Amino acid sequence: MATEHTESAQRVPGNRTDAAWRERAVERSLRGARARAMSRSDRFLAAASELLAETGRIDFTVQDIVDRSKMSLRSFYQHFASKDELLLALFEEAIRGFVERLRREVERADDPVDRLHAYVTGLYRTAQTTAPGTRALTIYHLQLAETRPADFAAAIAPQIDLLAEIVDGGRASGRFRSDIDAAALTMLLSETLISAAHMYVLGIHMTGVEVRPQQLWAFCLAAVLPPADTVAATATGAGAARRGAGGGPRRP
Repeated sequence: MATEHTESAQRVPGNRTDAAWRERAVERSLRGARARAMSRSDRFLAAASELLAETGRIDFTVQDIVDRSKMSLRSFYQHFASKDELLLALFEEAIRGFVERLRREVERADDPVDRLHAYVTGLYRTAQTTAPGTRALTIYHLQLAETRPADFAAAIAPQIDLLAEIVDGGRASGRFRSDIDAAALTMLLSETLISAAHMYVLGIHMTGVEVRPQQLWAFCLAAVLPPADTVAATATGAGAARRGAGGGPRRP
């Protein structure tokens, strides 16, 4: 009777014993399909990256990507709704890779000021590289902010999150100012750094005035120090500037 009852239970639709193996089978199937989809998506992204590096432009066509990837047009549209969707994915991957590298630099330091220094100079020096496609991605960055602000915000979130961690650590240690709330301070720094990076990539340094990484760092450091420290740092810096220019205290 017990054996008969067990066999009957296994034949009942929705029985837990039956559902378990079905769920495992579906999971294995989905896992394989997911891996194949990711592999194909990666091939399209790799093709787009190669075209960007070779041409320094993003005006390549979907057909160019398909030809380079040696995949089908049908497969492309199974993974991306449009070229814009692929460019967004390419931008997100670029940000993700950049933030991973930047985090490694930041995490080499324990002191909040040193961590912020690594972030500021690391971000700006990346903008100063002459890697092919940097200008094109910067222009796309600006276009995305204008046309798809929600996607833009999501794409750069990892970059801002890393900075927020640094700011929170600096405030918790008492090294950073607390008269401006953490979110606003993080955003003010982000806006300054992103603008500086964009201006450099777009050629503002060719006007004859180039902001060096350490100058940008001095500006950001003064912005995050508690107000009293900022006044002292400004006075010290002004004195050093006068001495460096050959000036000294005036005699009566």
